[in-house]
Amino acid sequence: MARGRNKDAGASPPAVPRRRRSRWHWLWKLPLLLAMLSVLQVLALRFIDPPFSSFMAIRQFEALRAGDTGFRIAYDWRDLDHIAPSLPLAAVAAEDQNFASHRGFDLDAIERAREHNARGGRTRGASTISQQLAKNLFLWGGRSWVRKGAEAWYTLLIETLWPKQRILEVYVNVAEFGDGIYGAQAAARSYWGKDASALSNNESARLAAVLPSPRRYSAHRPGPYVQRRAQWIERNMRNLGGKGWLETLE
Repeated sequence: MARGRNKDAGASPPAVPRRRRSRWHWLWKLPLLLAMLSVLQVLALRFIDPPFSSFMAIRQFEALRAGDTGFRIAYDWRDLDHIAPSLPLAAVAAEDQNFASHRGFDLDAIERAREHNARGGRTRGASTISQQLAKNLFLWGGRSWVRKGAEAWYTLLIETLWPKQRILEVYVNVAEFGDGIYGAQAAARSYWGKDASALSNNESARLAAVLPSPRRYSAHRPGPYVQRRAQWIERNMRNLGGKGWLETLE
């Protein structure tokens, strides 16, 4: 009996089943795999024009879930040199006046927004165009920490792998300018029956004015708020240096 106990004490522990070991083996690699896929995704879209965005897909799904089978996304890509220079300039003037100098995050704007929100009143955001593009193109709405973390990661990738002009080009093509209306060309055709290359300064400013809430405000039939905001945007456009400002971007 003593000899049998000594034999058991020296025995090796039971082997972990191969299936369980394989599962844990891949689990720690999953974040690295996702990071690599996101890098390839962003790098590819530096050269390939996106056929759709995550926000377009989500909006189409919402319409189908609501039983609106006639709903269609309006989206028609145009290269930046076929879009009036006034539109990307208006977007920068309205949303991100430090776009040319920051690397994805405007720390001064974040601090000003924090101080403003601490005083109460209407909440002010501080998202840059790069952050908004990361959300619109790859992610979803909401304020969860998971989404914010993914937005920060995609923002870093976009700013690292794309030149500034490409960021603006994609942004003005996938931004929502009305319910189901995405991008400069779709907005220009839907509202004024013209190509995006023919947009005037005022029309571009009105499109940029509705960007915070494109389903609430109308660029085609602007109310007092959009009119005031468009005038403010046009002043900022002139302060930035006018249409030639775009050529200074790398």
